[in-house]
Amino acid sequence: MSEFVIETHRLTRRYGARFALDGLDLKVPRGQIHAIVGANGAGKSTLFRILLGFLAPSSGEARILGRDCRELTPDDRARIGFVNEEHTLPGWRRVDEIMAAQRKLYPRWNQALFDEVLGHYHVEPGQRVSELSRGERAGFNLALALAQGPELLILDEPTLGLDVVARRAFLEALMYRSSGEDCTVVYCSHQMDEIERVADQLILLERGKLRAMATPEELVARVSYWVAEIPFKAPDPRTVPGLLQQQRIDGLQHYLVLDQGPDFAEFLRGLGARSVNRMAVGLDRAINALLAQHHAAPAAA
Repeated sequence: MSEFVIETHRLTRRYGARFALDGLDLKVPRGQIHAIVGANGAGKSTLFRILLGFLAPSSGEARILGRDCRELTPDDRARIGFVNEEHTLPGWRRVDEIMAAQRKLYPRWNQALFDEVLGHYHVEPGQRVSELSRGERAGFNLALALAQGPELLILDEPTLGLDVVARRAFLEALMYRSSGEDCTVVYCSHQMDEIERVADQLILLERGKLRAMATPEELVARVSYWVAEIPFKAPDPRTVPGLLQQQRIDGLQHYLVLDQGPDFAEFLRGLGARSVNRMAVGLDRAINALLAQHHAAPAAA
């Protein structure tokens, strides 16, 4: 058994001259919830399609649960759960009919877990899928995916379009994932409040490349925010160590920097700063600054 649920080596997918994935090297260890974060076009959906065997890479390698993604068997697929934003299910079929069909397909089916997760949504077994709200369909899909007993559960924007109540119910239901440590979850969402609530590790993608991989706490610790009163001309941004963002607001210089400790305050004082204050940085701001830096890098060059 591989210690990684996902492994890619120089994984590339091109659409004409555009790279959706650009030599991606990624290793996702077993256990916990790993959140993939990136702007639109970062390559997240392309990565999932390749991992699930729906799309061939242009070059490079991709493995899921130790298997080449181009050679997945029905037994391999039974080890992988997948929920996407569409929550597509046959509208004419009843909930209990779909559940019974799924139960026959998966030898590790956990009926108690299915009932527990679906219970968050008050869905009746005799209801047809066409009678369910979008939030109820999302919960039904999650219950089906978890109950199959997957080693890996991939969630691609599963709460997109859900209202606040349905989103909260989905996240609470996710906490009931199968037996905790024996199910690894890879979660993709643009909702930062969701990421902060469920993620044990963050994977930052931008322009098809891996930009960072760390726990939320580690990532926030790398980014610091400083406000300085500098009476003279602000320094050339190219001379500011670790600079992510620089702004002048109400006569004060604001710096968002990467991997800078207390010595950065001395750097600012060396420029003639009358006062230097370090401010708290939230996860949302840290991620946005990192992604914005990489996104703007080609233009700046």
